[in-house]
Amino acid sequence: MEGIKEASRQALLAVAEMGEADRRTIQSGVAGVELMEAAGWAVANAIRSRFSPRRVVVLAGPGNNGGDGFVVARLLDRAGWPVRLALLGARQALKGDAAIMAERWHGPIESLSLSALDGADLVVDALFGAGLSRPLEGKARAIVEAINRQGLACVAVDVPSGLEGDSGRILGVAPQVVLTVTFFRAKPGHHLRPGRDCCGEVVVADIGIGEDVLATIRPRCFANHPDLWSLPVPGPDSHKYKRGHALIIGGAAMTGAARLAARAARRVGAGMVTLASPASAVALYTGGQPGMIVHPMDSDAALFALIKLRKISAAVIGPGLGIASKNKKRILSLLGLKLPLVLDADALTLFENDPKSLFAAIMGPVLLTPHEGEFRRLFPWSGDRLAAVRQAAKRSGAVVLLKGSDTVIAAPDGLALINEAPADLATAGSGDVLAGLACGLLAQGLDPLAAAGAASWLHAEAGRQAGAGLIAEDLVEYLPAILAKRRGA
Repeated sequence: MEGIKEASRQALLAVAEMGEADRRTIQSGVAGVELMEAAGWAVANAIRSRFSPRRVVVLAGPGNNGGDGFVVARLLDRAGWPVRLALLGARQALKGDAAIMAERWHGPIESLSLSALDGADLVVDALFGAGLSRPLEGKARAIVEAINRQGLACVAVDVPSGLEGDSGRILGVAPQVVLTVTFFRAKPGHHLRPGRDCCGEVVVADIGIGEDVLATIRPRCFANHPDLWSLPVPGPDSHKYKRGHALIIGGAAMTGAARLAARAARRVGAGMVTLASPASAVALYTGGQPGMIVHPMDSDAALFALIKLRKISAAVIGPGLGIASKNKKRILSLLGLKLPLVLDADALTLFENDPKSLFAAIMGPVLLTPHEGEFRRLFPWSGDRLAAVRQAAKRSGAVVLLKGSDTVIAAPDGLALINEAPADLATAGSGDVLAGLACGLLAQGLDPLAAAGAASWLHAEAGRQAGAGLIAEDLVEYLPAILAKRRGA
C-alpha cells in the first residue's frame, strides 16, 4: 500500500525467501562455504563478546545448521576455549558445505547424547535451523529438554531448534536460549510468540549477502518501525480543518471506551474530533473534556447528516457501542459511504454470526482491530498468527490488525507488519486508545496499513514509557513527548 515505505533493514524473510537469498548470492559468485564460514564467525564473535572463556559443547545437526556449528567449534577452539562437539547422525552422512566444515574440524566428534551436556557451561545449539517442519524427536528432543531442565546457558544458531521460522510456533519443544544469532535478516518467527519468548537476545549478522538481493526477493513482511511510515507533521499554513476531522461514534452505556478513543485521536494530531453520542449520554461525554465536540445523535439520518455537514475525514465505531441489532445496520450503512473507517470491539462482535455481510460491505479504506477472541469469531484460526491475519485481510478486503504482544497487521495484498508490544498494555481500555490513534491518523490522510502501523508503534512506545502499573488513561499523556522525539529524529 502506498503509505508504507521501503525500509530494507526492517524486512523479515520467510524461510523460503532466505533460501532464495542464499541461492542468488551463490549464483553471483560467492561460494557457499564462504557464507557458512561467515555465519560461524558471526556466532563465535557474538559469543566471545558476551561470555568469558568457558567449557562449551556445540550440538551439530545433520544439515547446514550443523555445518555452521562446526565453524563455531573450530573458531572458539582456536581462541583457546575448551570445546567439545556432538553430532546428530553419522559424520559420513554430512553433505556439501557441511561436510567440508566437518573436515576442517580436527577435534573429536561425539555422538549426540545426554552425556554431551556433562560439564558444559555453555551450549551452542546448531541442531536445526528455521526450516524445521516437524516436531523434534528422539535424541534431539531429549537433549533440548535436558538443556531446559538443567537451566544451561544456550546460544542458538539461526533459531532455537524446534522453532518454526515462518510462524514462531514451537514444534514440540525448543531450548530457552540467552542469545540467537541469525543471518542477513531476521525471520517472522523471531518476532512472533511463542518463538520470540525463547530466542533471548537476537543478533542479525552480516554474512556477505548483498542488499540488492532484497530487490529481487521483494519481501512482504516487516518488523514495524517508523522507517516504514511517516507521521503527519503540521506545516506553517496548517489549521484545524487541514489536519482532518475524526468522528468517534459512541454508545449510551460504556462511555469510557469512546472517550478514550476520542482523546487518543486528539492527541495524535487530528485537527478536530467529534464524538457522536446518544442524546441520553451527552452529559457523560462532555464532562471534563472542554476540547471535545459532542454531537447528539439518535438516528442514522442524523449521523449521516453530521458526516456530510462536518466534512468528517475518518471515523471509528465499536468502542462502547453495544451490540443492539440496530448498530449492525448502522455499520453496514457507514461502510457504504466509503469513509475511512476503523471497526473495533462491538462493531466486530455484531457480525460473529454473519461475517460475510460485513466483508461484502467493505469497499472503502477500512481497518479491523480485533483481539484474538474477536478475530476467532470472524475468521478461521490456524494458530499461525501471520498466516491467519494475511488470510483474514484477503478474505475481508480490509486491513486487519490482530492485537497482542505480537501484534500482526496485514493488508489484502499480503503486505504485513509485526509489532512487538509490552505486556503491560493488557489492560481494559488499551485497545480503545489504539483504535482512536488509528482513526486520528486516518483522518490526517494515512492509508489504513500505515495508520495501523504508526498507531501500533505509538501505542507500544507509550506502554513502554508508562511501564508497570499503567492504565489506559495514562497512554495518551506520553504521546506529546514521543511525537516530538520522532519529529527530531
